[in-house]
Amino acid sequence: MTHDGPDRAHQRPAGVDTRTVEALGALSKALETTERARGHLYSFHQLTGSADFELDRAVRLLREAGHEEWAERVRTEVLGRNVIPGHWSFQIVEAYDDTYHQPFRDLERAAVEELAGGRRHLYEAELKEERRTSGHPDHAARPDTTSESPAEAQERNRADADV
Repeated sequence: MTHDGPDRAHQRPAGVDTRTVEALGALSKALETTERARGHLYSFHQLTGSADFELDRAVRLLREAGHEEWAERVRTEVLGRNVIPGHWSFQIVEAYDDTYHQPFRDLERAAVEELAGGRRHLYEAELKEERRTSGHPDHAARPDTTSESPAEAQERNRADADV
């Protein structure tokens, strides 16, 4: 029988204390939050760009409707305008990446390397081990410790749902 526990990459190295694991978990969680913020910046960038391209249509339609002055105002006052002084949205994304996101990623990676021997997500791995039911096929520690195939698990789950 295969050992039903975390793989070596997710086991706490000797000498790493609980406070260090918790601290690295908090650092990782903070980095994950910045990943979400970065995603929102990309959404902002893409939505702003889409709006700017839609202005081309608005200008064309205003002209077709005989509103040349309004078409020209939209074209000169809003189309291609900076979203903040001197910046289009892509420049905001680049500045965030260079000034905050990449240095944060580099620091988090260096901390995990130095303090935990490069083993990532130790906090989560230990939380998983605490919360799972050993021996239960849907609580396996690793993919190689489950005894049933994905198709067998799906069939069992369907049968359980029918009960």
